[in-house]
Amino acid sequence: MRLDYFLAHATGLSRKQVKQLISSGAVTVEGIARPKSGHLLRGESVRLHGELVRLPGERYLMLHKPAGVVCSTDDPQHASVLTLLPPDQRRDLRIVGRLDIDTTGLLLLTTDGQWSHRITSPRTHCPKRYRATLAAPLNEHALQQLRDGVVLHDDPTPTRPALAEMIDDTVLLLTLTEGRYHQVKRMLAAVGNRVVALHREAIGPLTLEADLSPAMFRALTDSEVAALA
Repeated sequence: MRLDYFLAHATGLSRKQVKQLISSGAVTVEGIARPKSGHLLRGESVRLHGELVRLPGERYLMLHKPAGVVCSTDDPQHASVLTLLPPDQRRDLRIVGRLDIDTTGLLLLTTDGQWSHRITSPRTHCPKRYRATLAAPLNEHALQQLRDGVVLHDDPTPTRPALAEMIDDTVLLLTLTEGRYHQVKRMLAAVGNRVVALHREAIGPLTLEADLSPAMFRALTDSEVAALA
């Protein structure tokens, strides 16, 4: 999609007005002013006078995912997280990233493909914080391994450095900036431990509300949407 086309539809301004704003430097893409219109890449954020611009009618939700539902729409054996929403809310929603069937916690859903891509793209390194209950206490050496990066089974590239903090003998807070397959469970296996329960508490600056019960959801505020853009 061309930048001027996107802006015209998002703001209601004419194409001529939009082109004038672009040439004046009032429009930035990924924080950089463009001298003229051009093609927008998937996931790029656009701001006008510093304010995030998005197409009207997009929906953004946070959901407290319970165990037993999957982050998929084509699993014939298990219910999708979308079934937790009223039917009139499900249309065109996409699930932002995935949680395992037995993992609980913060899940985002949206109709905005570019916003979703900015959160899940490996190049953005969006942090995600997990609370992991472990099968056994974690010693300081293993904890430092998680912080430095570990080599996973069948993956020769070490994980990115993580924030790791024990808050109880067997409860670990782990913040990752990448999203490999079953990464938390595989990281703990790599240091000789096992995850018995996993809960995602936060994505970027957005934290799951304590009073949002499992299977419940709410719309994100404009400031929350912008904070993850």
